[in-house]
Amino acid sequence: MFTGIIQEIGKLKGRKKARDKYQLEINCQKVLVDINKGDSIAVNGVCLTVVEFSKDSFIADVMPETLRATNLVNLLKGSAVNLEQAVRADGFFGGHLVSGHVDGTAKVKNIRSEKNAKLVEIAIDDELTKFMVDKGSVTLNGVSLTIVRVEQESFSVSLIPETWSYTNLKNIKPGTEINVETDLIGKYVVKLMQQGQSKHRTSIDKNLLAENGFI
Repeated sequence: MFTGIIQEIGKLKGRKKARDKYQLEINCQKVLVDINKGDSIAVNGVCLTVVEFSKDSFIADVMPETLRATNLVNLLKGSAVNLEQAVRADGFFGGHLVSGHVDGTAKVKNIRSEKNAKLVEIAIDDELTKFMVDKGSVTLNGVSLTIVRVEQESFSVSLIPETWSYTNLKNIKPGTEINVETDLIGKYVVKLMQQGQSKHRTSIDKNLLAENGFI
């Protein structure tokens, strides 16, 4: 579990690809403090498991599904990536509940300045906006943000100078593909409501069948 508060911007050192292997090696320092093999680090919001590490880098395996569903496949050598260690039980919880399981990618539609903030509009599939609400939480490239407004196929967020300066979101531009994780609680609420509606419809259908002598 993560919080969406970025601890460090790392850089892709390289890839290790083979028929049955795909690994990323990331240069970093802060997130390696007290790290152990098998621990989790979020890379651009994607939960990855540390399989090897040194004093200034770590290596993580990446599954084919992860490459299909995230922007990690687009990373080039030297690409900046947002990094966060998994939160510890006694750690500071500064953002919101982030699982590190990215729902999909979206593209930056527009960026404009609004006094001291950057207002960013994101074009996204309406299958994901159903999990979003105005002033709710969303994670972009691992960064915990508050939604300003939700439309059917887009949403907007406002970035304070701290977030803009100290995450890789400062490098985005129209057309940039970013990882999106919708609010974990929101997804469970929608799922439960859908299940409840399905059961209600089933009950009504059975009553109608009984009334008409079919059961």
